[in-house]
Order: sequence, then structure tokens, then C-alpha cells
Amino acid sequence: MNSIRYRTRQFWFAFSAAPLNQEQKQSAHELLTPAQMTLFSRMQASEQRHSLRVLQTLQQEGQTNPDLLIAALLHDIGKIRFPLRLWERVFVVLGKLIFPRRSVAWGENPSRGLARPFVVAAQHPDWGADLAQQAGTTPGAVTLIRRHQEKISTHNPHSPEDHLLKLLQAADDRH
Repeated sequence: MNSIRYRTRQFWFAFSAAPLNQEQKQSAHELLTPAQMTLFSRMQASEQRHSLRVLQTLQQEGQTNPDLLIAALLHDIGKIRFPLRLWERVFVVLGKLIFPRRSVAWGENPSRGLARPFVVAAQHPDWGADLAQQAGTTPGAVTLIRRHQEKISTHNPHSPEDHLLKLLQAADDRH
């Protein structure tokens, strides 16, 4: 039931997202370089809002690590390579639910046709990490962006990086 509530809320946020105004962009401006801000500005409004909610959650929890906060804003930046329409996002969610193994295979295909949304869902972390690196983002933030969908143990992270990744994933999963 929580998953349905989460997905419904996520759909509504995507459906109703309006472009950010200058005041709303201020949090991103305070953390990102001009090159990073250019990437952030290319994201769809719903993804910008999602990233800001992830950032705000981490800040409310007292997190101040710059790599973590930058990764919060840029973790979905790879989606600018092939922006998805709302119906394609719904298609991915349903596909992963109904055909979990097949959706993984679809994500390894070339990005065209009906496989395109699955490819974006699967490969946007790597694409985003590459874009962030080209924009001069620190290696720590780049690694968090690249790994943000990676499954890690929820108990006793093995490294400081895994600890930050766990924090990012928890905030991302809430939004």
C-alpha cells in the first residue's frame, strides 16, 4: 500500500510540476557552480523539484557534506540525455512491477522504441556522472551520482562513501 501511495504522489508531482521561480532555484544556486547549474536548468521541472526535495530532506536531517548535497541536486541529471514524457515514466514503473527481469534486459538495449524509457531508467546514473564530471564536479559527488541506484546493504555501510550513498538513497526514496 505504501508503494501505491508513493507512486501516486510521485505521479502527481510530475504531472503538476511548474517551472521553478528564482527564489526556488536559490538553494541550487548556492551549492552549484555555473556549469553544474546549467545542467540542473536543463532538467525537467518535475525532476528539478524532486532534486530540491531530496536536498531539503538531507539539509533538514543536518547533512552538510558538499558532495552529498551536490549529488542530491544532480543525481538524475543523466535524464537530460533522453527526457521522458510522463506516460513513459508510468510505463517504466509498471514494466518493472509486472516484468522485473525483462525490464532489466530492456534497460540494456539501444535507446529507441519501447525500450527507450527502460534504457533511461537504467543508464541515467552513468550518463549523469559523466555529465557532472565534465562540469567539474568533485569525484565524491560524481561517484554518488553514478551509484545512486546501486543496491547497498542497509546495515553497517562499509565505507564513508557507502554511508553517504545510503543517506542519498533514503532521501531519494522518500521523494
